[in-house]
Amino acid sequence: MTVNTAPVSAGEALALLRAAHAAQGSGTLTAAWMLHGRPGIGKSDIVAQLAAETGAQLYDLRLTTIEPQDLRGLPFYDHATRRTVWYRPEDLPDDPARPAILFLDELTAAAPSLQPTVYGLLQERRVGRHHLPASCFLVAAGNGTDDGAVAYEMGTALADRLIHLHIRAEPADWLARYAVPRNLHPAVITFIRTRPDLLENSEDALRRGLTIACTPRSWVRVSDILKAIPDPRLRAPMIAGTIGDAAAAEFLLVAEEIAATVQVADLLEASKAKRPDLYPQTMTGLTALTYALIGAADAASLPKVIEVMADLRHLPRLRPDAPFARLPLAELCTHGFELLIQKALTTGLTEAFRSSAAYAEYRAERQAQGLE
Repeated sequence: MTVNTAPVSAGEALALLRAAHAAQGSGTLTAAWMLHGRPGIGKSDIVAQLAAETGAQLYDLRLTTIEPQDLRGLPFYDHATRRTVWYRPEDLPDDPARPAILFLDELTAAAPSLQPTVYGLLQERRVGRHHLPASCFLVAAGNGTDDGAVAYEMGTALADRLIHLHIRAEPADWLARYAVPRNLHPAVITFIRTRPDLLENSEDALRRGLTIACTPRSWVRVSDILKAIPDPRLRAPMIAGTIGDAAAAEFLLVAEEIAATVQVADLLEASKAKRPDLYPQTMTGLTALTYALIGAADAASLPKVIEVMADLRHLPRLRPDAPFARLPLAELCTHGFELLIQKALTTGLTEAFRSSAAYAEYRAERQAQGLE
């Protein structure tokens, strides 16, 4: 069956769930939500981020690993009352004073025998005599039957109990919302910025009968490999085993160029007079440098990072012998500052911008050009 609703990015899905969580907290909307999307697209990350933002305790139930009694509990015969008493599991929220998120992951892969129990949770917010507290927010997630994962068709009885969000991989959203804030390796960020079609290609891989596909989750793993394995000969087959040999061959060319030309530590340590000689001379290298500077920015380094970022737009004048005049460096500088300011706002480091002469000069130039 097709999920007949317009797809949304992961960032949009998170914003929708934020609004729904706030509405439930105010008593204006109580509903159960279903996140549809291909494997590795970031459904679990969305729910984890929502829990972190709201301070809610996350109950993460992988429905493919449990039986009906794991939700219903175990029966115990009470001789005094001559009744069967059910001991409910500890994996269900019960504290009305503490916000909680109950995440029913892999819903579409759950055994059919488990679904009646799940229906009660999603529609009536209860299992047996145990009712979920009003402070519990309900989210489910799963893959479709055409995604190459284990999945059953979702029946109408289950589908009718949910508000459905169909999540797609959107490169700009993933870079801004996830990759840059999580400080993924600059080579990964730069590559996806130039090849957004390779952020997620599982549909093409399925059509061609390939086991390995590119997904947002696999690119996070590639970033981890680059940071953990310094020997290029060892990490090359690891990366190929993560995103497939064709994507890996193209990516490794970019990664090698970046490794050879991007020297962030040297730039930050160099004097202002020597810095121009240390900038990469290709757009790929300069883009990677921009993201590397953002990743390196902290309370100690941010003043120097601002200076190095600001000088991007002056490279044609500082290095007339290099091919900088043909590159869109003003746009790259602006993009870099937007992301750097966003990081400073979230980490409480905005004072460095207020006291930076380099940033004041940059702002004055933009104002003179009518850009601010």
